[in-house]
Amino acid sequence: MNVVIAGGHGQIALRLARLLAARGDTVLSIIRNPAHTADVHETGAGPVVCDLESASPGEVTDVVTGADAVVFAAGAGPGSGAARKQTVDRDASVLLADAAERAGVTDFVQISAMGAGDPPAAGRDEVWAAYIKAKGEAEDDLRAREALDWLILRPGRLTDDPGTGLVALAEPPIGRGAVTRDDVAAVIVALLDARDVRRRTLDLLNGDVPIAEAVAALR
Repeated sequence: MNVVIAGGHGQIALRLARLLAARGDTVLSIIRNPAHTADVHETGAGPVVCDLESASPGEVTDVVTGADAVVFAAGAGPGSGAARKQTVDRDASVLLADAAERAGVTDFVQISAMGAGDPPAAGRDEVWAAYIKAKGEAEDDLRAREALDWLILRPGRLTDDPGTGLVALAEPPIGRGAVTRDDVAAVIVALLDARDVRRRTLDLLNGDVPIAEAVAALR
């Protein structure tokens, strides 16, 4: 399988690239900063420097042409302001989806967030509100695309604990909780293989069901 990952230097993306490359898949990881090239190479993926905040549609289309699947794992990050939630978490997803359609790549997995599109909880600041709004709008854009076999994955609170291989994976809502980045990456691999599980929005937490069983239960 040939997979293109946007946000290729992110913590989930690096784990995902390593898992895919280790089993023999071809992976291209889109990164903004050339200084991250070595980190991507270490995963077994090929780095492609392309800033999704400034790239043209044609440039992004060239990157994804020939892929079997595209994974949007980009995010503005916790240190960014509200404006970059729109330009990265929303606009970059829209740009990548446009490019996938132009290139004829139908398989599109988007990593979103629990509560995307919902009114922000009391006490949350404007940056969080912008983040949830941007993620919700990116999801809405994807759901409206008839040409893509999209899948939206909403992990819970992310941790760097070692993966457990045990999850709760179902259409929302499934409650709140945490999930390891290792397990998110492993679930994405399983979902990329499960091409009959598409046009779904799925919440993901750590739970008590092995990943293979959790994905099989969606069929």
